Order: sequence, then structure tokens, then C-alpha cells
Amino acid sequence: MIRRSILVTLLSCGFLCLQASAQTVDDLIKKNIDARGGLEKLKAIKTMRVTGKIHAEGMHIPLVIQIKRPGLLRADATVQGMSISRIYDGETAWETNAREGSKGPEKLSGSDAKETISIGDIDGPLVDYKAKGHTVELVGREELETTPVYKLKVSLKDGDVKYIYLDAGNYLELKETEKRKEDGNVTDVDTLYSDYKYVAGVMIAHSWETRISGKLEDQTTIEKIELNIPVDDAIFKMPGKTSESKPAQEKKPLQGRS
Repeated sequence: MIRRSILVTLLSCGFLCLQASAQTVDDLIKKNIDARGGLEKLKAIKTMRVTGKIHAEGMHIPLVIQIKRPGLLRADATVQGMSISRIYDGETAWETNAREGSKGPEKLSGSDAKETISIGDIDGPLVDYKAKGHTVELVGREELETTPVYKLKVSLKDGDVKYIYLDAGNYLELKETEKRKEDGNVTDVDTLYSDYKYVAGVMIAHSWETRISGKLEDQTTIEKIELNIPVDDAIFKMPGKTSESKPAQEKKPLQGRS
């Protein structure tokens, strides 16, 4: 009888702990959404155009990112006078890359396609995560350098996993970590966000840096963010290709996330 009581108590505690954990995750996500300006203001963003520069290898690369609900994306960069574009039209992720001698559009695959599609999510993976097919777990509280943070494990619908670190003071996103396959190797990719500013009542990072296996790869600084401006669907559409076209091989990602 005593053993049964202990067992029931343990099971009840386990169930309550799971409930508390789930509530804590959802509470943290709500605080993150509120810190960014609130769900209503986030959902009011229908289009976004981000203008900035990528600083890498001594170069300052002009970058324009255009996003339109429900997930359309176009990112254009100019490297040494040659254009590189990554686009998602709602069905296919594709690119044009004059720097690599591309004569026309090429379909993206693997991590290149996933990254391109994910950038097109204006809200980010935490907003409506259940409806998107993601799961989120609270790993715990720790320190990022000297800043206390909450570490969330986000298991995406496509099978990938990323970790998001929320500032324990203001609940804004400070860092994302994920594993990426490049040239047959798996590397740790960190994105660190800073310089948050209000744009039409929504808090958006205006600077972020990318580190690969702990080494600084590039830094992006934002000069201008325009919300709810006209964006023509035609800029996302992939021109017709022959049936013999093959997906582009995975390449170094075009950085930039709003």
C-alpha cells in the first residue's frame, strides 16, 4: 500500500512537472512575442524590405531582403560587381549566382533550401510553433557570456533542430545555434543578434554576426527596414527551366535574417 502511494505520488509529480515545463515554455514564448511588440503588431506585417550590408573577408556586400506573407522570400547581394540571389516562391527555393558562372536559375536543395525557406518566415519559428509543426522544449537557464539566458530547443517540422537563447531580462532573442552540413561535414553555426530597434512598434535586430565552429564568418548590419510596402509577387517566381536542369550543389549560405 505504501509502495503504491509512493508510485502514485511520483507519477503525479512527473505529470505536474511536465505540465509546468510546457507552461513555462509557452510563457517564455509569450514574453518574447510581447517584447517584440506583441502578436497583433507582428501579424500586421504583411511585407518587409531590409537593406543592409554583409561584412566579410574585407568586403562590404550590399544586401536587400524582401519578404511577403505567407513566406515568400528574395535576398539579393552584389559581390565584386556580380549578383547573387536566393528566392523562395512558396513552392521552390532557387538561386541565381553570376559569381559562379550561373547562366540561369537553379533549384536549391538540402540546407540551402531549408535556410532560404526559414528566412521567409517573418514571425520566426516561435510564433505559432505548434501550428507550424514545430516542438519547443525548455533546456534550462544558463549564461551567454555574462548575460543570463533561457535556452530553448526547437525541433522544426523539417527534422532540423536549433537552439534559441532568450535574454532572461528582456526576453529578446540573443542567439540561435544549429548544425549545418557543408561539403559533407557537419558544422556548428551560431547567429548572434544585437542592436534591437523599434520599427513601427516592432522590435527588430539591426545587427547580427555568424560564427561557424566558433570562428567569426561575417557580420550583417541593417541600414533600413520598410514594412508593408508594395512587393510584386513576380519577383519571387522562378523562370521556366528545361527538364534536364539539376538542383544546385550546396554552397556557402547567403547570410541575412531579419
